[in-house]
Amino acid sequence: MLFARGSEAVAALAGQWRWPHFSVAELACKCGGRFCDGAYWHAPDFLDGLEAMRVRVGRPLVINSGHRCAQWNAAVGGAALSRHKQIAADISLRGHDRFRLRSAAQAAGFAGLGLARSFLHVDCRAWPATWYYQGSESLWQR
Repeated sequence: MLFARGSEAVAALAGQWRWPHFSVAELACKCGGRFCDGAYWHAPDFLDGLEAMRVRVGRPLVINSGHRCAQWNAAVGGAALSRHKQIAADISLRGHDRFRLRSAAQAAGFAGLGLARSFLHVDCRAWPATWYYQGSESLWQR
C-alpha cells in the first residue's frame, strides 16, 4: 500500500497503473484542498476488486467517496474508525441494479458492505461485515 498526496501519487504510480476504469483523482480525498492536497491511499488488491466489479456489471462505477483525510471524514460525518480513512469506496447505485452490484462486490472479495439508499459501500477487511444505513434496510430485501 502507498499513501501519497495529490500529484505525488500520480507521479509515484506513473507507468504502473493497470486499472483502466479508475483513476487516482476519483479515489482520492474530495475535500477540495480544505484539509489536504488530494490524499490518496493506494491498495492494488482493492483496485483489483473494483476492476472485477466493473467488468462483472459491464457498466461504469461512479465513486462518490474514496479515501478521506481524517478532517474531511469528520466534516462529512464519517465514523471515527471509518475505512475511508484508508481505502474504501461508496459506489453510486444510479443506473445499477442494487442486488447485481452487491453480488458483484461479494464476488470481487469485498468483505465490508454498507447498504445505503443511493450507494453501496465496499471495503476490504479481515472479517465480513454487512450493515444498513438509516432507512435503507427495506430497499435491500428481496
